[in-house]
Amino acid sequence: MADNPSLFARRGSAEEVEEGLAFAPKFDADGLITCVATDARSGDVLMVAHMNAQALQQTIATGEAWYFSRSRRALWKKGETSGHVQRVVEMRIDCDQDAIWIKVEQAGAGACHTGRRSCFYRAAPLGQSGAVTLEFRDGDKLFDPNTTYGKKK
Repeated sequence: MADNPSLFARRGSAEEVEEGLAFAPKFDADGLITCVATDARSGDVLMVAHMNAQALQQTIATGEAWYFSRSRRALWKKGETSGHVQRVVEMRIDCDQDAIWIKVEQAGAGACHTGRRSCFYRAAPLGQSGAVTLEFRDGDKLFDPNTTYGKKK
């Protein structure tokens, strides 16, 4: 699918964007919009990634999550290599249409390229001063990323 921004409405006034039914996503200067993916059953945050217009269009058209890799500067389908596909159950856009939230059914053992269920497996302790040391939370590896992706992660 070619990048076709015309599939999205032209952005109108703040009131039109915030109260209307026109889908007019606001992409940043790099042509990207932030997307938060959560587990449709548990509500757990699985990952945060970015979409360009083509990834957003592909996600809507296929019902599976597509993203844009800022480091590789390339479109990618979640699960393309690992088989850990994300089937989108619901897509929401925030009030000013500059962030996407997708509720997904996560196939496979996890969403994170490190081998974990979620990319959010560490916590910063609150209420302390000085240097912060992260703490692992739900950080067990559920699959071997080297085997799954065929390269060292």
